[in-house]
Amino acid sequence: MFTTTGSRGLYKAPVSKSLLLIPSALSVVLTVVLPQYQSLFVYSLQAIKQDKQFWRLLSGRLICLDLKDTFCSGLLIYNFRIFERRFGSRKFASFLFGTWVLSAVVDFLLIEALHFLFELQVDVLPAGLLGPVFSLFVPFYSSIPRVQVTQMLGQIFITNKSLVYIVGLQLLTSSAFMWVIALSGLISGLLYYADVLAVQRCLSVPAWLARFASLLLEPLFSGAEPTTEAPVGMGATLDIQRQQRMDLLDQQLLLSQLAQFRRNTQQPQVGGAFLLNWNRFFPSLRQRAPNRPAAPPRPRPLDNTPVAEEQVARLMEMGFSRVDAQEALRASNNDINMATNFLLQH
Repeated sequence: MFTTTGSRGLYKAPVSKSLLLIPSALSVVLTVVLPQYQSLFVYSLQAIKQDKQFWRLLSGRLICLDLKDTFCSGLLIYNFRIFERRFGSRKFASFLFGTWVLSAVVDFLLIEALHFLFELQVDVLPAGLLGPVFSLFVPFYSSIPRVQVTQMLGQIFITNKSLVYIVGLQLLTSSAFMWVIALSGLISGLLYYADVLAVQRCLSVPAWLARFASLLLEPLFSGAEPTTEAPVGMGATLDIQRQQRMDLLDQQLLLSQLAQFRRNTQQPQVGGAFLLNWNRFFPSLRQRAPNRPAAPPRPRPLDNTPVAEEQVARLMEMGFSRVDAQEALRASNNDINMATNFLLQH
């Protein structure tokens, strides 16, 4: 439901799996079994500044004390596992670690700015690994193409990214000062993603630690390889071919939804002039037709149209072959969103 690309499951995503299991389990234990120890995990800025309890920068920023925050952040981490598959576990962990450190600094800067400008005193912020979760919206917005799935009332477009933003909005509105954490995470994500002041080199997981974690922890958190996916085998490497097999189911789902939307919009009105065709306004996302409509002929691409290699690589990461990606980009004049729609429809 929340998958924008890639199949369900946590295969090739051990870091995402560990972030789903360990903090969620500890959050449930602290809420249900050991509520008397919750005070040790409160993200209290006043205690850090006045009482010098610097250990709260660690304990207060790892475990959520609200189960609603745990649930929403878990859904987002599950969806953002695509970045671990795309960039690798070490680079993904480095992004989380770097934004976690940066967001701690930005938290204090934002709180001091609020106190200086508006005389607003903020002593406690929501606890948990929330800053890095919000920071992942930066690569999600900039690197995942937006594909229209359906529309409501003729004006509201539903895309493959809409549900993710809705969950993020739910997390944003879960507490009064969650917007401080969200803004801090977005700023940290922008700084790390743009590599401002070479921050990616300064705040990264060391190679020796990555090897140690790979040997010790990866066997515990590695997911099982999918065995029910149809072979595609167009990639240059086994990893790309495996990724293509994982993406095939989601591509078929999007294609079926697009075909159903076309059928609903093309159905003639039956039964009278004053009867409303509700399928026109609320197209179903769950109906599946046995046969797909005939695809229109593919336009002949212009061989002399230049194609951006970065966009070709991005489409190949989504599971399409290089030849198809180049043809779609030529036909769409290097518009990656239009090219993605074109590839999903054929």
